[in-house]
Amino acid sequence: MRSLYWKIFISFWLSLLIFAGISFWFTSNYLESIRTETEQTSPRHNYRMYRLQAEKIALSQGINELRDWLKELDKREAVPYLLLDETGEDLLNRPVPLRLQQRVSRYAQRRGNDNEQNNADEQQTRHEHRDHDRRPHTIPIIVDNQRYWLLADYQSISLGRLLHRPRVIMIPILVAMLVSGIVCYLLARYLTWPITRLRRAAQQISNGNLNARVTPLLGKRRDELAELASDFDHMAERLQELLNSHKQLLSDASHELRSPLARLQVALGIAQQRNPEANKNELQRIELETERLNDLIGQLLSLSRLDNQQQLDTEPLDFDALVETIAEDARYEAQAQQRNVILVNNPPVKIDANAALLSSALENVVRNAIRYTPQGGAIEINSQLDTGTQQINLSICDQGPGIPEAMLEKIFDPFVRVGEARDRKSGGYGLGLAIAQRAVELHGGHISANNRTPQGLCIEIAIPGYLESK
Repeated sequence: MRSLYWKIFISFWLSLLIFAGISFWFTSNYLESIRTETEQTSPRHNYRMYRLQAEKIALSQGINELRDWLKELDKREAVPYLLLDETGEDLLNRPVPLRLQQRVSRYAQRRGNDNEQNNADEQQTRHEHRDHDRRPHTIPIIVDNQRYWLLADYQSISLGRLLHRPRVIMIPILVAMLVSGIVCYLLARYLTWPITRLRRAAQQISNGNLNARVTPLLGKRRDELAELASDFDHMAERLQELLNSHKQLLSDASHELRSPLARLQVALGIAQQRNPEANKNELQRIELETERLNDLIGQLLSLSRLDNQQQLDTEPLDFDALVETIAEDARYEAQAQQRNVILVNNPPVKIDANAALLSSALENVVRNAIRYTPQGGAIEINSQLDTGTQQINLSICDQGPGIPEAMLEKIFDPFVRVGEARDRKSGGYGLGLAIAQRAVELHGGHISANNRTPQGLCIEIAIPGYLESK
């Protein structure tokens, strides 16, 4: 079936058929039990039994208990049993058919001239001969000197009364709930299963894994959801192709720019050697711009290599020694700019990492912090060892102006700069944090940015898998 409509349609009718089958089976058994009960006990026998019960309750407990007993009997029995007084009114104030009222009037007239003594004699006679009385309904039940007659209204048996019996109506309802619940659960699982796979694949793609696919997980399924999964996979493949072509273009362009840049630098060197004083300012400006262009191309090539790199050559590394070296080098550079670098905490620990790549990533973050810290300010480097999560948490915080909350995640994208604080005059191209992110992720870590109070920005790096404490 290639359409969800038919699957839902068939599920609906399947649940109806199952419900009808179970209901038919239950009804057959219920009717059979009624037939068996009828064969074993006749309606006349049931009437005699209920009349004796009513008489016993009337003699020993009174009118209130008799009324409660009659209510329970009416709920339980499909045949209406009415307890009528001499005026033809029911004890429970239920509607009384005219024929029953007339019958009670005739019974009352036959005994209308009896006195109280005759009633007592009649009561004793009833106890002695009630099993042999051919018409027990003609004998009244005496309650508080008031005569009542218990009559079975067989002609008032209806489908409504049958359906109102608890055991008749509750079992079909429970069967319907059970069947519909099972079918709806299976249908919901069938419909939501591919949606769950789509959601997980979308999360993987959003996390950078463009190899995530859904169609192979659905097997031979052929419906609208399978078509959606196929379109999703096609979209993912197209995104992967576009991203790969973008990365390849960036890498190729960077390589191609290196050759003319090298020739430009050679020509500039020759011009400076032939006539050092002529156009000195212009030549110095050209040299500065070529150095910047060379630095930009170098960062682009580094980013391209990291994007295309899947595995690292790692070795055991003293992480505390690496952090201390980077802090010392940064302190020397910061002092020349009237800034300071403070190493708050640096516990001894070994990790498995690529020293050159990780060192380059941390240097990019620290130099970025130095760049935006005002004169007289300080950069804080804090390293913590979390034994619970088995990772090293490194934070590098500056005292700069910070960045808007909406840009905290975007600053790790290539060429992203935040306002005037991160324009080209500051010396950055928006690639340092992007390179740092790729390097940290290749080590299985995570990098994030948070504003600090009252001002400043903290770059937090988590690198899992420390080997051992020294």
